[in-house]
Amino acid sequence: MSVRVDVALLSGRSETIEVEAGSSIDALAQKAQALLGVGRSRVANSAGQVLPGTETVQQAGLKTGDVVTLHTQQVEVACARWKCDASAFAAIQGDASVLTWGDPDDGGDCSSIQDRLVNVQKIQASLFAFAALLGDGSVVTWGNPDCGGDSAAVQEKLKDVREIQSNTEVFAALLGNGRVVTWGNPDFDNSSAVQERLHGVQKIQANKYAFAAILEDGSVVTWGLPDSGGDSSPVEEQLQNVRHIQVSDEAFAAILADGSVVSWGNPEFGSDSSAVCQKLRDVQHIQATNCAFAAILADGSVVTWGPEEAGGDSSDVLEQLRHVQEIQSSDDAFAAITAGGRVVTWGDKQGGGNSDAVQHQLMNVKKVQASAGAFAAILGDGSVVTWGNPAYGGDSSSVQDRLKDVQHIQASKSAFVALLGDGSAVCWGEPRQGGDAGQELKELHAIQAGEQAMAGVLKSGSLLAWGDRRFGGYLGAADPTWYSRP
Repeated sequence: MSVRVDVALLSGRSETIEVEAGSSIDALAQKAQALLGVGRSRVANSAGQVLPGTETVQQAGLKTGDVVTLHTQQVEVACARWKCDASAFAAIQGDASVLTWGDPDDGGDCSSIQDRLVNVQKIQASLFAFAALLGDGSVVTWGNPDCGGDSAAVQEKLKDVREIQSNTEVFAALLGNGRVVTWGNPDFDNSSAVQERLHGVQKIQANKYAFAAILEDGSVVTWGLPDSGGDSSPVEEQLQNVRHIQVSDEAFAAILADGSVVSWGNPEFGSDSSAVCQKLRDVQHIQATNCAFAAILADGSVVTWGPEEAGGDSSDVLEQLRHVQEIQSSDDAFAAITAGGRVVTWGDKQGGGNSDAVQHQLMNVKKVQASAGAFAAILGDGSVVTWGNPAYGGDSSSVQDRLKDVQHIQASKSAFVALLGDGSAVCWGEPRQGGDAGQELKELHAIQAGEQAMAGVLKSGSLLAWGDRRFGGYLGAADPTWYSRP
């Protein structure tokens, strides 16, 4: 017996579809997606209830004349943000299911828990594992157990989760009651020692090896590797009325309500701000390289600290650092955008800290993006200016004539990709890390960069990837491992 139902999009556009009563809801969705020209979607009945894809049309109670709605969401791609050669990607698809690729042992294979990955709202990544937050507040994990891929020991506690944070090997979930649940490598997870203090938590921040939680009273609780900021006892009395925390690889810098700054962690990574503490007043924002910090003050001036070679010394450009609006960082250099649309750089000269060669082109700059050792600036007219180490994408001359109407730029460790207004994309930099897609990139909606690979979301909701195959990338359509998944 067949059933005819009207399938509508939220925009109002609809199609009448005939399916067998024994067909699955997934089959109905696939037919509707093809007719309506949309990506993966969920089917909701007239009461707004999302129907399980494995149910049959008959089991779902659908009959001829019923109206159902296709719910689709923007595809989101997640990968580790730590510069440690993460090797997998995970994407939330339009129907709130998950697609993974890359190294199977490091999160690239979620087949063992695929049936649990439904109504996924957000995905967080550690170095080699993923944690998915579902709509009901529960969490599903997969990947390397030493990096948090196995949450079985705390699964019963993972309820009413509001947010998930991670460092390289540990996850921390913030619950609705302000408590925190952690799991992952026990060598890096010592939250049990501070668990009684972890209540009323408002926000969690993480560097590579430690966590810092801001409580509702403005105090801070830390855990993780002590030398990397997991021990804040030397500055505990100063950590009052904390509003925001920024991180380098192994240090923390907290902005207090009065605009002052408290820092702690590994001295080699910028934890010691004592030399500039008197200058750190009315701080509005802090940015960090791997090892140094830069603070923007209310008057638009900038104060820096940390290793000189990593951007901790801005004395050579101090007079130019006026009316600064935003700061971007590579591994060891900073680039500041001023109110007048100019750019001021400092830090490792080879890694983008010296922009003298292109300074005359850096006018009306709207946005700056960074790889590990180079910068790319989007100008007001949609063109792009690059500088820094050519091996890290600092030379875009081979594609310069194509860099027009650029809307957004993403960067891997050593390559850039620019998304243009017409949905096409232009790549440059190290080919094996995403600098060469091996194909024409068009009809793109968004791009996500990993450490050594890129992922693109097409306007149709399909996914494609390119770069180093060992790290979640695929080199071109001629390569049997490259794919575009609907």
